[in-house]
Amino acid sequence: MRKVELTILMPCLNEEDTVGICIRKAKKYLEKNHISGEVLIVDNGSLDRSSVFAYELGARVVMEPKKGYGNALRRGFKEARGKYIIYGDCDDSYDFSNLNPYYDKLKEGYSLVNGNRFLGGIEKGAMSFSHRFGVPFLSWLGRRAYHVPIYDFHCGLRGVIKKDLPILESEGMEFATEIIYKFAKEGKKMSEIPTTLGKDGRGKPSHLRTVRDGFRHLNYIRKHRLKKKKDESLS
Repeated sequence: MRKVELTILMPCLNEEDTVGICIRKAKKYLEKNHISGEVLIVDNGSLDRSSVFAYELGARVVMEPKKGYGNALRRGFKEARGKYIIYGDCDDSYDFSNLNPYYDKLKEGYSLVNGNRFLGGIEKGAMSFSHRFGVPFLSWLGRRAYHVPIYDFHCGLRGVIKKDLPILESEGMEFATEIIYKFAKEGKKMSEIPTTLGKDGRGKPSHLRTVRDGFRHLNYIRKHRLKKKKDESLS
């Protein structure tokens, strides 16, 4: 089996309209930059032809029946063959043909490379008003709680060094906050880079549930902030 340098990982749930676009872009990126890599799709229980399209386009497909963003990504991390992993949503809102800013930072030794959509640019209609307010607010809370240089806690395009991955447990969308917390707790190097966000290409409602998912992030930050204070008082 050839050595894989980079895994481009995409969690997938009923994305038949866009998964092919994302796979083609990712494969083109690998070929253009002469990177030994793979495109890995984690199907999280799709009822459409997402996994069929992915397989036909040459992606490696694994199934994760237990629903949840965190469950899909944890399965993907386990299955990834690459030294480095860049993962992102396969709704065509992120450009998988331009991953060098992530790849270069990973090769510099940053364990987590986070995208910042507010610095890179958000296409008109790509982010709701509630998210434009809620994401910076929750990111501010997380930044204060974990003392990390991350300003977009919920960006869907990130890179990690596989061997540096901490033990991750979250099953849902709060996974995006947990991974930052765990890397910070272990003192790993993190970097944030500008990333563009385009409009969801699926033409149907997002999997995100603004209020529910927002509270999941908030509760995760609150829980670990209280735990940290308790630990400090006992020390």
